[in-house]
Amino acid sequence: MQRFIQLALLLAFITPCANGQSHVASPNGKITAEVHVTKGNAFGQPSLTITYNNNGNNHTLFENLLTGLKTDSQNLTDSMRLISASSPSEVVEEYTMITGKKRLCSNHAFERIYSFENPKGETMDLIVRAYNDGVAFRYRFSSIAEQEKIAEEATTYPIAEGIKRWSQPSRIDYEGFYTLTQSGISEPETLQQRSNSHWSYPMLLEPADSIFVLITEANIQRGQCGSQLNNAANSSAYRVLLADKALPVRGTWLSPWRVLIIGSLADIVESTLVTDVSEQSKVADTGWISPGPVAWIYWAYNNGSNDYQIVKKYIDLAAEMNWPYNLIDWKWNEMRNGGTVNDAVQYAAAKGIKTLLWYNSSTSWNGEGAPGPLYVLNGKESRINEYRKLKEMGVSGIKVDFFNGDGHEEMNYYIDLLEDAIDHRLLINFHGATLPRGWQRTYPHMMTVEAVYGAEWYNNRPILTDRAAKHNTTLPFTRNVVGPMDYTPGTFSDSQHPHITSHGHELALTVVFESALQHMPDRPESYCSLPEPVKEFLSSLPTSWDETKLLAGYPGESVVLARRKGHTWYIGGLNGTDAPQTLSFRTAVLSGTNKTITLFKDGAEERSFTIEEGSNLSDFPAIIGVDCAPRGGFVAIIK
Repeated sequence: MQRFIQLALLLAFITPCANGQSHVASPNGKITAEVHVTKGNAFGQPSLTITYNNNGNNHTLFENLLTGLKTDSQNLTDSMRLISASSPSEVVEEYTMITGKKRLCSNHAFERIYSFENPKGETMDLIVRAYNDGVAFRYRFSSIAEQEKIAEEATTYPIAEGIKRWSQPSRIDYEGFYTLTQSGISEPETLQQRSNSHWSYPMLLEPADSIFVLITEANIQRGQCGSQLNNAANSSAYRVLLADKALPVRGTWLSPWRVLIIGSLADIVESTLVTDVSEQSKVADTGWISPGPVAWIYWAYNNGSNDYQIVKKYIDLAAEMNWPYNLIDWKWNEMRNGGTVNDAVQYAAAKGIKTLLWYNSSTSWNGEGAPGPLYVLNGKESRINEYRKLKEMGVSGIKVDFFNGDGHEEMNYYIDLLEDAIDHRLLINFHGATLPRGWQRTYPHMMTVEAVYGAEWYNNRPILTDRAAKHNTTLPFTRNVVGPMDYTPGTFSDSQHPHITSHGHELALTVVFESALQHMPDRPESYCSLPEPVKEFLSSLPTSWDETKLLAGYPGESVVLARRKGHTWYIGGLNGTDAPQTLSFRTAVLSGTNKTITLFKDGAEERSFTIEEGSNLSDFPAIIGVDCAPRGGFVAIIK
């Protein structure tokens, strides 16, 4: 009789699974996430199976995606049983973005909460959402000790050998290359390097032909740390590795969202899932937040910001090109040669140009020889005083550089910088920094983040010269999917190391790469020497968008990306190969009653343009093909 009662209780616990109630499906029914317990009895490790229906064919993208957490007081991983599953609840939210790839966004999903219990009666909730373009899940539990700390997270993505993946080895600044491989066993590039087992977000997978998954995380809040992926124990099992080895928690704790964007390449590129799952904006009055291009001194003169006369040239450039901002980079606190930083800010204001100033975060590159200003932003009182002084000077924003990782203390510092800037109406640009994880929605004055191997590296090493074209056609499918990317595009001349991409390619980067502050890095004389139609294009370049569409492309080979601002479409195409390539796109998918098209293409001579202005769109075929040079590109404007 006692065994019968125990069996009845066990059946009561597993009834949600037995009745098919263990899954949650996307609104369109194409994506399903099903919750299991890995062992064939009451207690085991919670896991997810994620499937994708593509034109009637079901594809299992992840099977036995392990979940769970361990603290120094609780084991919420491999000895859990499902005790309840909530009914599916519909998440419906419309929101507006000031910056980014899309202005009007829809947060639409079905959510279920699965509650698990271990033999000690300790509980954990697994919160799962299914979207039309992916799956997001996170954990919730309550601490049982006053000083409890999370020791590890058990989330593990099974990625079999043979699956294509574009991944970046772990770096504190996320400034690496997303390399294509079909193996989780990495090979060192040189004998001096060790093979890698630690990977940064985002990671792009192609688990089936033309079906893609992008793995990342979102909505890090105060007291939470970032994470990366580690497959050292098993090359086919990528486990979430928290930046903090002992993350302190108190009371009820929610993890960041683990995010899987799923679908075609267009679904990946156009997705707003990272901001969908992030907190709403904390800025009530956003009228002062204004995206735009920026004149930037560092690429050509990496110590130029300490020279007043050179700084003035970039302010004059911004005025001539109708760019609203000028960034005065590191060492402005040492400015000489006829003026101070106050003089430069006043000179810019007289020409209608807003000033941005560089700061050292003073958390990573410290001590003797570190560039300044140093230490003024770290403590709250000092930071508030500095922000107040900047507003009194007429400064519109800051660039903060050289951060020291993804631990919760660093994440709290980012949030402090952002939240204290609201009252002083200062725009923020993070460099040498972590990856965007949705803060562009919560803090819309966070205009851009570096976290990319960008054009700045032409200053430092020769490697970008040969790899740029391939790299540039990989970034739209990886790094730039998750948030604004301060690559600093549009280098028509050379820095310390030359570029071998065409002028058409360089011009297209300003459209293909999304960043609310688009820093224009070349010398004033280089921009002034461009053909007048190109200068006019750069002078009226939008840096935030109403709509984004991927028209064609494949990572590392090519990309054709269309972005709409008002009634005008801007199309950027990049050839990522060393051979000539015709890039094609359909105009029928672009909304509006557009009449004319202007094309900026690779010219016959090296570093030149061919420009077709004001051609009637009806004169072109339904599919437009543009011949691109090796490592070439084009821009099309359709009005």
